[in-house]
Amino acid sequence: MFLKRITLLNYKNFSEVQFDFETKINCLVGKNGIGKTNVLDAIYHLAYGKSYFNPQAVQNIKHDEEFFVIDGEFEKDTRSEQIVCSLKKGQKKVLKRNGKIYEKFSDHVGFVPLVIISPADRDLIVEGSETRRKFMDSVISQSDKVYLTQLINYQKIIVQRNALLKYFALNHLFEKDTLQVYNEQLESLAVAIFEKRQQFLSEFIPIFNDHHKIITDSAEEVQLIYESQLFEKDILTLFDENLSKDRALQYTSVGIHKDDLSFEINHHSIKKFGSQGQQKSFLIALKLAQFEFLKKQSGQKPILLFDDIFDKLDETRVSKIVEMVNNDEFGQLFISDTHSERTESIVKSTHQEYKIFNL
Repeated sequence: MFLKRITLLNYKNFSEVQFDFETKINCLVGKNGIGKTNVLDAIYHLAYGKSYFNPQAVQNIKHDEEFFVIDGEFEKDTRSEQIVCSLKKGQKKVLKRNGKIYEKFSDHVGFVPLVIISPADRDLIVEGSETRRKFMDSVISQSDKVYLTQLINYQKIIVQRNALLKYFALNHLFEKDTLQVYNEQLESLAVAIFEKRQQFLSEFIPIFNDHHKIITDSAEEVQLIYESQLFEKDILTLFDENLSKDRALQYTSVGIHKDDLSFEINHHSIKKFGSQGQQKSFLIALKLAQFEFLKKQSGQKPILLFDDIFDKLDETRVSKIVEMVNNDEFGQLFISDTHSERTESIVKSTHQEYKIFNL
């Protein structure tokens, strides 16, 4: 799987531009604010149907324009695949594969396996549990359509249950039987999602640990721990025990939508006790483990986007990543950097085909 060409129209800071890419390494170099990351985000957009950096879709349209179009030509299993993502103000975003519109974006998930490593990943450490849950769910969903459907259905029923709790509070009434219908629907979905997350992490954590050891030369011990209320009690018991609280809050305070991943270094929170370098290494190991997991599940080498990561990594860690490129562990690689000389010296040492785009 690789991206041959991408055309951007009114996307972020670009009016109209086309890039023809090399099958191995592509480097986007230039000053900050020139649009290097925007090109990477456009590639991400074609894989996931959304921006990695800006969840407000309309804000990805160039200022004073009415729409954007991202048009990508991929090669997958020797077949040419055209993916087009477009948005017009006041309308729904449209995602097309070979001219056919997707009815549901979820049908496209996993078709273009892709991993991005970016300074914005720090949100996984500093933000709340939702960010880490989304990461976990995104990785699983790439190769498991059933899981994605269960997740979507669970979230829909949670919204309905929350609306019912609000309705009860507004109308000063309570119907336990009606609430129980939602509880029972949530139970089967919650158990399935909980079990799938456990199964995923039992495979993922050893891969993560291996990559962390390689990047840091086993300099420190790290832990990735799954936290869920379902380890303590079944979900129906949790609903019963927290009924008064849910009624007072008017939303569902317990369930697998509260799960979290704990990131630790030497059994202490990496957010509180990890240095910038240690946090960076943790996140890169996490994303390389995502890459390895997707490669195993899809049977394809995912496209890998490195957004400005060499700025805060020492030479040893950079050389470890370059070594992985040399070992042909990666497929197509995109690198953004502010220093063209540094980038060129790094990619030259890989002895792979490369192309440099000066923006």
